Amino acid sequence: MMTIDTATMLARYSNWADQVLFSAMRTLPEGAIYAQRKTLFSSMVGTLNHNYVVDLIWQAHLLGKAHGFSTRRDILYPDFTDLVAAQTALNQWYLEWAESQTPESLSEKRSFHFVSGKQAEMTRGEMFLHIINHKTYHRGWVSQMFFDFDINPPETDLCVFLCEE
Repeated sequence: MMTIDTATMLARYSNWADQVLFSAMRTLPEGAIYAQRKTLFSSMVGTLNHNYVVDLIWQAHLLGKAHGFSTRRDILYPDFTDLVAAQTALNQWYLEWAESQTPESLSEKRSFHFVSGKQAEMTRGEMFLHIINHKTYHRGWVSQMFFDFDINPPETDLCVFLCEE
C-alpha cells in the first residue's frame, strides 16, 4: 500500500531524475537530442515527449477526468527547452498532489480508460507508482542513446537520489 511519505519521496525522486537527465542532455553535441534513431519515439526529445504525454494522461486518471489523447506519441513540445519547462511544471503538480493525499485517497480505486479505450481500475497509489515507474523506464531509453556519442549517461537511480538527498 502506498503511503503519503512514499508518494512524496517518489515525486521528488522523479523530478530529481528528470533534472539530472535534462542537465546531462544539455552537454551533448549540438542536435543530439533531436537526432533520428531506430527507437519507438524517434529521438531523445520524442521519448521525453512520450513521458510528458503519459504523465498528462495519468494526471487526468488521478483527477477522474477525460484525458483527450488518442495516442501516446504526440509531440507537444518539439523544442527541448519548452519541454523541460512543461515537464518541470507537471512534476511540481505531482509533488503537490502527493503531499495533499491521505491514506484513504491513495487507496481509493478509480475507473479509467486506457488510450486504447479499454476500461480498467486501479487505486490512486497504484496509478502513481505506475507513473514513476514508467518515466524511469523511458529515461533509461534516453540514457542508452548517450552511448551513440561515446558519452556515459548520468546516474538517475533511486538509490543515488536517496543517498544524495
